[in-house]
Amino acid sequence: MQDTEPASPAPAPRRTQAERRAETRKALLNAARDLIVDKGYAETATPEIVKAADVTRGALYHHFADKADLMRALVRRESEAVAADIDAGTNTGQTPLDAFMAGASAYFTAMSVPGRAKIMLLEGPTVLGLAEMAEIDRDTGGATLLEGLRHAASHGALKDIPLEPLADLLSSAFDRAALAIANGEDRTAYETATRKLLAGILKD
Repeated sequence: MQDTEPASPAPAPRRTQAERRAETRKALLNAARDLIVDKGYAETATPEIVKAADVTRGALYHHFADKADLMRALVRRESEAVAADIDAGTNTGQTPLDAFMAGASAYFTAMSVPGRAKIMLLEGPTVLGLAEMAEIDRDTGGATLLEGLRHAASHGALKDIPLEPLADLLSSAFDRAALAIANGEDRTAYETATRKLLAGILKD
């Protein structure tokens, strides 16, 4: 019986140009995230980001206009991840109070991802300004909060209360709680206080 040579492994499929672009963008965002969490935005230079991402400087400026634009994309990516976690943690079959508490709990968990509170609640507002942060929030998590308020209003709660200002106020309160929890404060105490606050607001 003759020996046969082992078959050569099939060559890995070539990545498409779109896949390579997506990988480069992801590498830049991940590198920027690590550096900004560690050093802060002001102390992070674009050459450091390029080196950490193992890409060229031209690749950085192909994907982002400047460092602030990279920060903008990073904040939006983090915000979208938080919104997805909130959506996964709530359902329309809950009472308004239970739905809001499930959403608040999911938000606190999502914001406890290391570095996320610093990026979204400290560095982001400083770099992008409050108006742009509010716009990103409305496009992502803020939209989820406002939707929840509208759902509660459809069940008879929140009579004569303007919903968009209320969403802004609750968002600020949730952000403050999330920052405290991310910094090691007692989560149970904040969730208890949050439930008491929401129970009063959502009372028929």
